[in-house]
Amino acid sequence: MGQSLVQNYIHIIFSTKHRENLIDESIQEELFSYLGGICKNLECQPLQVGGYLNHVHILCMLSKKVSLSKLIEEVKSHSSKWIKTKGLVYSSFYWQNGYGAFSVNPNQINVVVEYIQQQKQHHLKMPFEMEFRKILNKYDADYDERYVWD
Repeated sequence: MGQSLVQNYIHIIFSTKHRENLIDESIQEELFSYLGGICKNLECQPLQVGGYLNHVHILCMLSKKVSLSKLIEEVKSHSSKWIKTKGLVYSSFYWQNGYGAFSVNPNQINVVVEYIQQQKQHHLKMPFEMEFRKILNKYDADYDERYVWD
């Protein structure tokens, strides 16, 4: 085949270091837009970016030119540097070391988009840790609880 055809939808989730509530409403929209811009610059078309006080969700189409680990590295490093320029309150901002990344069936894109859009309402009922465990279990991910929250 002379052409490389790729269509990989990825749902990426990661939190602030120690799940600190540093993504307040004053910075959320700008941060989500910035994260989407980083994805776009790497040719990983963002479909939805959102989250809540201590974590983010990114739904994007992974480029055939970029590895998942490179995408995560770029998103986290550039956004962490950027957010530190937004005021003294963010001077000690860091992302957690790890992340979750899950493939999404193209037929389920709208479900994931809506899920990301509803993060604030969702987390009035359920903390991030419980949400992330549910996602890990949904995808039957093999994980060690001792290392998930580093």
